[in-house]
Amino acid sequence: MDGMMSPPDRDDEAPHAIVIGSGFGGLAAAVRLGAKGYRVTLLEKLDAPGGRAYTFRQDGFTFDAGPTILTAPHLFHELWALCGRKFEDDIDLRAIDPFYRIRFDDGSVFEAHSDADKTRAEIAKFAPEDVAGFDRFLKASEAIFDAAYTQLAEEPFHELSTLVKAAPDMVRLGGIRSVYAKVSDYFSNEKLRIAFSFHPLFIGGDPFAATSYYCLISHLERVWGVHYAMGGTGALVRGLVSLIEGQGNELRYNCEVDEILTHQGRATGVRLASGETIDCDLVVSNAEIAWTYSKLLRNTPRKVWTDQKLARADYSMSLFVWYFGTRRQYTDCYHHTIVLGPRYRGLLKDIFRKKILADDFSLYLHRPTANDPSLAPEGCDSFYVLAPVPHLDSGTDWKAMAEPYKQRIAERLEETVLPGLRQEIVSERFMTPLDFRDRLLSTKGAAFGLEPKLLQSAWFRPHNISADVKGLYLTGASTHPGAGVPSVLSSAAVVDKLVPVASEWRASVRA
Repeated sequence: MDGMMSPPDRDDEAPHAIVIGSGFGGLAAAVRLGAKGYRVTLLEKLDAPGGRAYTFRQDGFTFDAGPTILTAPHLFHELWALCGRKFEDDIDLRAIDPFYRIRFDDGSVFEAHSDADKTRAEIAKFAPEDVAGFDRFLKASEAIFDAAYTQLAEEPFHELSTLVKAAPDMVRLGGIRSVYAKVSDYFSNEKLRIAFSFHPLFIGGDPFAATSYYCLISHLERVWGVHYAMGGTGALVRGLVSLIEGQGNELRYNCEVDEILTHQGRATGVRLASGETIDCDLVVSNAEIAWTYSKLLRNTPRKVWTDQKLARADYSMSLFVWYFGTRRQYTDCYHHTIVLGPRYRGLLKDIFRKKILADDFSLYLHRPTANDPSLAPEGCDSFYVLAPVPHLDSGTDWKAMAEPYKQRIAERLEETVLPGLRQEIVSERFMTPLDFRDRLLSTKGAAFGLEPKLLQSAWFRPHNISADVKGLYLTGASTHPGAGVPSVLSSAAVVDKLVPVASEWRASVRA
């Protein structure tokens, strides 16, 4: 039995939009369509909203399944404003500073601060000669931010002319080079090169292959900060759900979409796995791109995103994520901690190119109870730790490997930042690439959809308006502008620009 919440005051004569998937992209698209006057039905496969931002609750602990580093809060403010509400009335968002703590394999620690002088002091601990390079890097990061994010993140990229206009800036700013190569222009110290180049991993990219446009993240962090929503990322999901409900629109859970129905090349509705069909005027898919085209449109002829083209595409790495609660608090452990292993380039080559599960790993450790005790019983801590791993093309038998891999991670955490961890754990669960494939319907178990390489970005990425099916729009990590919460929210803003207001919809269809 699916969960349904639908206030009775929506306009049943308005054009009907179906949104598939309740990740941040789907939720934001539903809010924006509701604000344009559409009757919206959001369909979610899982038993609760969020997608990759789902919330697990067990044994008194709350675990955010996915995104935990939040930037660009104005994108959330905008969604609340579209509904005539104030973000601050619903969400307690707090800045986290330093943004994160990086622990290198030799035990040395680098902290990334919002204050440039504090960051300069951190740099000077490793290589005083690189402080001047940091200042030049900040200017380069700002220039890329202005060209790539400010001007392009919310611009539709389905027309070749948009790429032609953007190409001179891409060449001028070194967008054809990798993040690591760009960073190396400004830092000579290897540890600092790592500290300022790892960011693409947050969005499924290899720092040695992702376009250097992702160097904009350093400026983005300093302009808008890194934030945490009290109550966890799930508080933002619940807030967006309340906006959709407040518009009089409908959310249905335990409703997996089996197929997008089309007639004469136009989306006309969906068929659920249960066999139920729902008619609509347009569809927005927040499902992963390859799943949308190869599975949901399996009976629809496609000239652009064919099964063959999708099979040739490169997909992001996956993740092993271990959620655990402890009976004690680790007060010396920071909110966001990156625990690096002995290798950087070699490990990334194993993950992205060789697709082998290496013996070593680098970890991101999240301890939200450092700032929010509500996520654990009194005196306890809530954690998750993730390790980037190759997607399922590696052939790893995760049913056999998950437990021993987890034990190796536990041993590493005990050696570094969480002494005596295993005897303190009172609740735990984990996700492997199999969960990304089977639970989140992600091709090859990739955690972020298509890999954000140069020739899979911008115009080369699947567009937010389908080239194969009229009336089909796409949001989420695999579309423009890419993965990460700001980009996924921006993908919904692009859809907003492409879809006419409800009163003009039928006229546009007839045209």
